[in-house]
Amino acid sequence: MLDWTDKHCRFFHRLLTQKTRLYTEMVTTGALLHGDQPRHLDFNSEEHPVALQLGGSEPADLAACAKLAEQWGYDEVNLNCGCPSERVQRGAFGACLMAEPTLVADGVKAMRDAVSIPVTVKHRIGIDKIESYEFVRDFVGQIADAGCEVFIVHARNAWLQGLSPKENREIPPLRYELVHQLKRDFPQLTIVLNGGVKTDDEIAEQLQHVDGVMVGRQAYHEPWQMVDWDRRFFGTPNPAQSREQVESVWLDYLERHVAAGAYHHWTQAMRHALGLWNGQAGSRRWRQIWSDHQYKALPPRAVAELASQSRQGIAAHVAEHQAQTLALRDSQVNEPAS
Repeated sequence: MLDWTDKHCRFFHRLLTQKTRLYTEMVTTGALLHGDQPRHLDFNSEEHPVALQLGGSEPADLAACAKLAEQWGYDEVNLNCGCPSERVQRGAFGACLMAEPTLVADGVKAMRDAVSIPVTVKHRIGIDKIESYEFVRDFVGQIADAGCEVFIVHARNAWLQGLSPKENREIPPLRYELVHQLKRDFPQLTIVLNGGVKTDDEIAEQLQHVDGVMVGRQAYHEPWQMVDWDRRFFGTPNPAQSREQVESVWLDYLERHVAAGAYHHWTQAMRHALGLWNGQAGSRRWRQIWSDHQYKALPPRAVAELASQSRQGIAAHVAEHQAQTLALRDSQVNEPAS
């Protein structure tokens, strides 16, 4: 989720669910050790529980970055062994690390020795044409021996050559049964399934077989789907009562962002919330106004008023049209036969 799940995105998602665990976009060890640490590591206190996802392979660097994660207050540090992009491969990390389980184990052990927060691993079920269950089983077993207790398993192979990252999320077939088998073979471990799960009922079905489910782009594009997760999956009250309530709190956040003189323009934060009204009358016009560059110089609340008025006007028109259609149908049904 590079360039997607930044701190603004995570704050927005927290308005919809407070119990699910949020993950940062993948941050490379080099960026943390030699770059702008506050820019990469700063997060809102409301985001807890939140995990820092690392990309890297050198055990000493991973340990140093895990220490940073703990110092900044993250609840977990996660090693990415699942990203298939060529850019990541050139850095010798991501999915290509599945071919080097000893190196991954060394990295996990180094991190665990350095911090007290959980160290977890995200990976695929295989790479390229390696489709045997034994490959992923042995990978998990070796990393578990190094002390990792939580594995987030994307239930597709990663093809390191010939497919784009997008194609790697769509073309290699989903094989949920392999992830289920991991849970049966390693009952003491926490196994989280990732890949292709979209509906709440599908989440519930997978939870019959594994300990957790990670949802990525589906949650991003259809954020309102998360609104019932706390009640349904954690047995606690849902934090959001309406889209209007969420939008109001989100506007307060955008205004604080502007007042703080943040290096990102408020539009960089707002892009993560453009799916809030998806499926509702007027949502398309609402998104268009928020995305219109001619309004970029306005304060967020002024743009919100324009977007809300437009959305409500379209919604009222749709409701009136539906009422007229219903009335016409009723008159036709009740019209006496000649």
